[in-house]
Amino acid sequence: MPEFDTLLYDTTDGIATVALNQPDTRNALSNELLGDLIAAFEAARDDEEVRCVVLTSTHDKVFSSGANLAGFAADVPLVHRYLGSGRFPALFRLIGELGKPTICAANGHVLAGSLGIALACDLVIAKEGATFGTPEIDVGAFPFMIMALIYRNVPRKKTNELLLLGERIDAREAERIGLVNKVAPASEFDAAVADWASKLASKSPLIMRLGKDAMFRQQDMAFADALDYLRAQLSLAMSTEDIVEGVQAFFEKREPHWKGR
Repeated sequence: MPEFDTLLYDTTDGIATVALNQPDTRNALSNELLGDLIAAFEAARDDEEVRCVVLTSTHDKVFSSGANLAGFAADVPLVHRYLGSGRFPALFRLIGELGKPTICAANGHVLAGSLGIALACDLVIAKEGATFGTPEIDVGAFPFMIMALIYRNVPRKKTNELLLLGERIDAREAERIGLVNKVAPASEFDAAVADWASKLASKSPLIMRLGKDAMFRQQDMAFADALDYLRAQLSLAMSTEDIVEGVQAFFEKREPHWKGR
């Protein structure tokens, strides 16, 4: 089991749980934490036993406060800042191309850059009481690295509101505008996350990988190009033993036994 300085990593029943674990900084997204996140998702990607990844936090009120603001004022050469910022797109792409479904279990406030990480995940479950926002404008910065993800999840005018005003929204409003899939009361939050994670982990890992790859790749294709690509992916899926097993199990009213081929 890999060990990290800034987060906890555990696997149980095909589910890898990655928990941000720097409560003293409210899980500020330092270069070290971002590096550990990349390594953790790579470990989950390469572990054949892992079928789903849950990203959460050990802090009781904050998922992450966003980027480490101290780094913005540090006397560091521009080229080093540029190279450091590359961890964000690397992590977003890694999650998108993971080949395994991901859930962000937002058990606390999701702010600034961490909103991008949450949206990079396939599904977001929020604990009631959590808030979401991009307050960078209030400290003279701007959420450059994450706006591509927000615009792909939220209507344009609402995204403009988040980016330009820097105000927080509560979990129910985040659900309404599409930032969040589900909001659960504190007493039901862990069960809601476990329910979805176990369901995702029970699916064919091969078909899930094909589907996940297609979801990520087609999102920015022209419509006609997307149809051609998805038709080819359907043909590939039709060639697998798992799709035959899934259909047979459905008609025989039993649980499928995935072979991964």
